[in-house]
Amino acid sequence: MTFEIGLVFGILVVAVFLFVTELVQVDLVALMVMVSLALTGLISPTDAVSGFSNPAVITVWAVFILSGGLARTGVAGILGRQVLRLAGNSEARLILVIMLTAAFLSAFMNNVGVAALLLPVVMDISRQTRRPPSKLLIPLAFSSLLGGLMTLIGTPPNILVSAAMEENGLKPFEMFDFTPVGVVVVVAGIAYMVLVGRRILPSRNPAREMAGEEVDLDQVYSLRERLFVLDLPEGSPLAGKSLAECRVGSALGLNVMGIRRGGRLDLAPDPATRFEPGDQIVVQGQQDALGEVGVPKYLSLEPIRVSPQELLSTDVEFAEVVLRRRSRFLGRTLRDIDLRHRFNVLIVALWRDGEPLRTHLATAELAPDDVLLAHGTKEGLQKLRDSAHFRVSEVANLGKYELEDRLMSLTVPSASPLVGKTLAESRLGDVFSLGVMAIIRDGDKQLIPPPNQRLQAGDTLLVKGRQEDLRTVEGLHELLVHTETAIELSDLESEQICLAETVLAPRSAAAGKTLPQLHFREKYGFNVMAVMREGATFRNLRYFQLKFGDALLLHGPREKLKLLGSEPDFLVLTEEAQEPPLSHKAPLAALLMAGVVGSVILGWAPIYIAAVAGAALMVLSGCLSMNEAYRYIEWRAVFLIAGMLPLGLAIQQTGAADLVTEVMVGWIGGFGPLAVVGGLYLLTALAAQVMPTAAVAILIAPLAIHTAADLGISPYALMMTVSLSASASFMSPVAHPANVLIMGPGGYRFVDYIKVGLPLTLICLAVTLLVLPLVWPLSP
Repeated sequence: MTFEIGLVFGILVVAVFLFVTELVQVDLVALMVMVSLALTGLISPTDAVSGFSNPAVITVWAVFILSGGLARTGVAGILGRQVLRLAGNSEARLILVIMLTAAFLSAFMNNVGVAALLLPVVMDISRQTRRPPSKLLIPLAFSSLLGGLMTLIGTPPNILVSAAMEENGLKPFEMFDFTPVGVVVVVAGIAYMVLVGRRILPSRNPAREMAGEEVDLDQVYSLRERLFVLDLPEGSPLAGKSLAECRVGSALGLNVMGIRRGGRLDLAPDPATRFEPGDQIVVQGQQDALGEVGVPKYLSLEPIRVSPQELLSTDVEFAEVVLRRRSRFLGRTLRDIDLRHRFNVLIVALWRDGEPLRTHLATAELAPDDVLLAHGTKEGLQKLRDSAHFRVSEVANLGKYELEDRLMSLTVPSASPLVGKTLAESRLGDVFSLGVMAIIRDGDKQLIPPPNQRLQAGDTLLVKGRQEDLRTVEGLHELLVHTETAIELSDLESEQICLAETVLAPRSAAAGKTLPQLHFREKYGFNVMAVMREGATFRNLRYFQLKFGDALLLHGPREKLKLLGSEPDFLVLTEEAQEPPLSHKAPLAALLMAGVVGSVILGWAPIYIAAVAGAALMVLSGCLSMNEAYRYIEWRAVFLIAGMLPLGLAIQQTGAADLVTEVMVGWIGGFGPLAVVGGLYLLTALAAQVMPTAAVAILIAPLAIHTAADLGISPYALMMTVSLSASASFMSPVAHPANVLIMGPGGYRFVDYIKVGLPLTLICLAVTLLVLPLVWPLSP
């Protein structure tokens, strides 16, 4: 083994490790690989960036746009809905029709797009037929993967394998060269799911299903046991305040589902709704949240005046902070910047337009002329000075901020729910802008206490905030749990108010963000009651970061569903919420797609030219806008392929492919060509469970070509094997985005994919071994 081969293997091992662990995004890993190959001199800089102009990459992004045109004009949706309406009520027939429909569409469209397009339709069918979605969604995802095996444009690995053949002097695969073997694999896969696989699929509650009862959202999210009624006592400081001002949800971790007043239940009340004495508040949340209500004394206000000078020491001081003109923090909120955790500095006031702002600063968007009054350690303020985004200076006039009116001394009573909680868990500062600036305990004063500081009975807190907000906090904790009124799940829905589910769309910008960061309630008008992830339900959502595949349970106005359905970041799991397609453009979009396929079959243009021409005509003809075209492109896949293609080139140029081929030939070459096909299939399929399928195709294709040359086997047979096996991503939810997409709505766990996917993988292997030699003879 030469040094260059060892270097290539080292880069490959690091890349595979990062793919498997997901410590770094897969597209970023690919770019790191590309740069590493150029810097180490394994390939030239020109070759390192050649992936971006590779015909395979161009074909992939153009096909994404073509697929988007079919989806936006409703071609795929119309076909899918019409066919699925024929499915009837039989589970076997439902699965058969769903899989046939998805497989056919995936032959010409992006398979993730097909899964996303049909997901709301299948969820509606699940509700109408009273069958758990867990019985239908894995068949949908798996058939979208199987369908891509039937044509050249069905899936990126097919395009990449064909391009690799052309680069090695072989005739590339044509549009329907994949069809003979692909169709048989699809038929076998569907037969397995209809006859055997559906019996392995999990069911939310088999007893209910056998009894003919509806498998509903309550069964999935355990809603009924999480519904409570709170009474607003006479004389409550909450009377006359709005829901938004009281912040019941963020303060207590409860969702307000409705307000019962005078015998009438007002569901999903507007944030501007004001409480009245005698109101009953219907809330949903965790049982332990009720331990904080019905408390006679939460905090005791001490009748003493607090001076700002009490917040100073030899190590702690005030300073004025101004954002520099080119700071990336301009226009962002203090909550987004989070100076407390970055620099251990607390912003206690803001000078704007000649007057001080002292409360509810977290959501204020910062402007260039704002002056921030910071309270922090000298070390923290020095770090702030060293930052390129801030100018820090001494306070010339502390009195202009009028802090005395906002400083209070509070005592933690022995019976308070705050005892034993950390400052972060108390949510005093986060929810009500009651910033704890110091804790006095046993005569010792701790300035700028950390968020993980636990409170003890008898602690004195020096707090910045409004007494009115303190009274609101006390009012929330004086609410009484009503034990006599029962709430049924049906009470939470009406003609105007509904329960609904949504998932993060494949290209969602919401991934990695929390609901407050998205301003979800304010923007869409829905409460998020729970999130389903990997078969587990999460309800404490304030700091919960969303990820692709999450299913969100919503409660809110039915009329807002279409608003949410029009958002590219979310996919609402009901057909009525989907954005209306451009149906009048559907015939034109279908014609353009047929033109692309026909021109390639007739040899009028290579696939990458025909696909780009079709994509351009989709936009020019108004089937979708240019912005929508960009949105439909899976940019992560494009960068992944472009960045990994140079690694495939390096594997060949350094001789690494020859070395691996020698090992493979030594291991299985003596067992005959069919054993080589089987071994290659298993190697590729296993790699596809932990790595992106496009990366697998790029890495395995050179090995297949070299193995074919060494053993005298037809390269076409081995390259077809790579195509078939690279898309066999059935045994892991993370193996393919289509699997992730349906995980939340189906309530699947990791093991469900193994149980159903392992037999399917072995069946696909067996079919390949039987059919492939008949269509693509193993002898050259």
